[in-house]
Amino acid sequence: MENNVRPESMARITTPELAEAFIEEQIKEIREQVGDKKVLLALSGGVDSSVVAALLIKAIGKQLVCVHVNHGLMRKGESEQVIEVFGNALDANLVYIDATDRFLDLLAGVSDPEQKRKIIGAEFIKVFDEEAAKLDGISFLAQGTIYPDILESIKAAESGKPVKSHHNVGGLPEDMAMELVEPVKLLFKDEVRVVGEALGLPHGMVYRQPFPGPGLGVRCLGAITRDRLHALREADAILREEFANNGLEGKVWQYFIAVPDIKSVGVKDGVRYEGWPAIIRAINTTDAMTATIEEIPYSLLHHITHRITHEVEGINRVLMDLTPKPIGTIEWE
Repeated sequence: MENNVRPESMARITTPELAEAFIEEQIKEIREQVGDKKVLLALSGGVDSSVVAALLIKAIGKQLVCVHVNHGLMRKGESEQVIEVFGNALDANLVYIDATDRFLDLLAGVSDPEQKRKIIGAEFIKVFDEEAAKLDGISFLAQGTIYPDILESIKAAESGKPVKSHHNVGGLPEDMAMELVEPVKLLFKDEVRVVGEALGLPHGMVYRQPFPGPGLGVRCLGAITRDRLHALREADAILREEFANNGLEGKVWQYFIAVPDIKSVGVKDGVRYEGWPAIIRAINTTDAMTATIEEIPYSLLHHITHRITHEVEGINRVLMDLTPKPIGTIEWE
């Protein structure tokens, strides 16, 4: 498993027994690769990096240093949750870095989604390199790369027309000082969850909704502005709250808001009101390679629309994206 191609003979991990065998194999490989050196883990708090963290803790214990970077593109309350779960509940060796201004200043005026991804990915590596320089013996960078990330990125080499690049695949600088550790890079998302349960991670963490590495940076469509990013974060929080309150949290695989850099005319308090649209995306999938649209009751959509347009400054319309994958990707950027 040293390359980026999943062997045809590799069985899909669908049972606890297969997951246990995978875990034992990875523990052995991690120990052989790392030896007595330290590993720096890019810990987002999502299922992929959480499973990698659990594997590394099981394999090398305190040789692991978890770093959570708040790039200012997290969902509402997300960094606080990461600190609570990993710093307290799991007793991880956690370093928290607030780099909000650093990332948003670099992204100012950048509208091309591929350029945004590359900027975010490259800056992540710079942050990790800087953190590694403060520590003794850091030789490895661990990442929660999974197989769909690789499949979508390496299509560039095959056809010259990638679906999209991933910050943890195509955004790594050639002169990066650390060697990569990617124990789940040949697994699909559903397999990662089976492994997470076998590792004993909390159910809510294992089935936590996927969140892209660039975060809200690829949902604040076009050039990111702080006011539109704030509106996006608040609207997304309302959507997630209402889905949870109405029994959709475990039924829908991924749901989020995207806010494009366009405005339309509306009316608020009897006067003209220009605002952005909030676009709801709710999809179901097992491997993230194809996706279907979840049908949301109109009564709930009306309620969500009322809350967002009345509670979030800058939003004056709510739209629903009904496009499956393919032809649309899961994210808009």
